[in-house]
Amino acid sequence: MGQSLVQNYLHITFSTKHRQPLIDESIESELHSYLGGTCNNLACQVLTVGGYTDHVHILCMLSKKIALVTLMEELKAHSSKWIKTKGTAYQNFYWQDGYGAFSVNPSEINTVFNYISSQHEHHQVKTFQEEYRAFLKKYKVDYDERYVWE
Repeated sequence: MGQSLVQNYLHITFSTKHRQPLIDESIESELHSYLGGTCNNLACQVLTVGGYTDHVHILCMLSKKIALVTLMEELKAHSSKWIKTKGTAYQNFYWQDGYGAFSVNPSEINTVFNYISSQHEHHQVKTFQEEYRAFLKKYKVDYDERYVWE
């Protein structure tokens, strides 16, 4: 076979360290754009980025040229450094150590896109922890509650 054909849609989510509500409306849009630009620069075509005050969601296509762990390291390291340049309110900004990354069936792209777009409404009734546990259950991920939160 002469070609390597890959189409891996991912729904990625991760929170601020200790779920601190540091992503306020003054920085949210710019942060989401920055994260999307980082994905695109790594050949991981972004479809949307959204989130709430304590976490983000990214829907993208994982490039065949990059490992997921490398994408995550680049996203978190660069955006954390970048946001700290945005003022004293962000000097203690850090992301949590871990992340969640879940494969998305191409037929579910619109559903996930809409879900990410409605994060502010969604989090009026559900916390990030509740949301994340639901993902782990949906995708049948075994986990130890002691090590999920920091």
